[in-house]
Amino acid sequence: MSGISPNQGSTSAGNTVTLTGTNLTGATSVLFGATPATSFTVVSPTQITAVVPAATAGPVDVTVVTPGGTSTLPKAYFYVSPPVLLGVAPLSGPLAGGNTVTLTGTHLIEATAVRFGATAATSFTVVSDTQITAVVPAGAAGPVQVTVTTVGGTSNPVSYTYLAAPIVTTLVPNQGPASGGSTVTLTGSNFAQTTMVLFGAVPTGFTVVSDTHLVADVLAGVAGPVAITVTSPGGTSAPTTYTRVAPPGI
Repeated sequence: MSGISPNQGSTSAGNTVTLTGTNLTGATSVLFGATPATSFTVVSPTQITAVVPAATAGPVDVTVVTPGGTSTLPKAYFYVSPPVLLGVAPLSGPLAGGNTVTLTGTHLIEATAVRFGATAATSFTVVSDTQITAVVPAGAAGPVQVTVTTVGGTSNPVSYTYLAAPIVTTLVPNQGPASGGSTVTLTGSNFAQTTMVLFGAVPTGFTVVSDTHLVADVLAGVAGPVAITVTSPGGTSAPTTYTRVAPPGI
């Protein structure tokens, strides 16, 4: 026997490999370590296909037994543990994708695919056996299951959520004194995951009341219009104008 292809696979049974060599006709047994193949077929004097049995992770000898004797390839097949995912960070992002997430887990080193639902990641990098960074593809609003596939199999899923960007429909009141110190009420949609509210380029305090309602502190500033925006992992809203009004003078 001279070779085996592929030379690695899952610790669970069921994948098929091809053994090559000479004088394989009449083979009576194919062994992976001390365990017989689940089944095997002699294709020709130079080829056998075998269904790999289950085993623990690590290398094993592969042996073919015929009436003419025994041939062994030492440590020729490697059992690979299936990947396990423990988490994804951040847990959410925009519908357009393009953001990078970090997947943590075990047995990730030989990843061949990362999927968000049924969609492949735009790209991914295996950092170590316990970490992968992946660029998120575009998706529809809502949760999807993220999985990693290696030659050892496909991982358990972890949840990632696509979020629509916040939308501001009304701002009440839409003007007030330049000295600030009051609050405004914003209504709209997709406010639940809000991370920042800006008056111009300056962050202000805010309270998320519901997914459609938040209250923000009005900051002092120069008289005139200022853009208010709401930001979440799903993106940033279109600006809404608030007008600071100078005090009267006599």
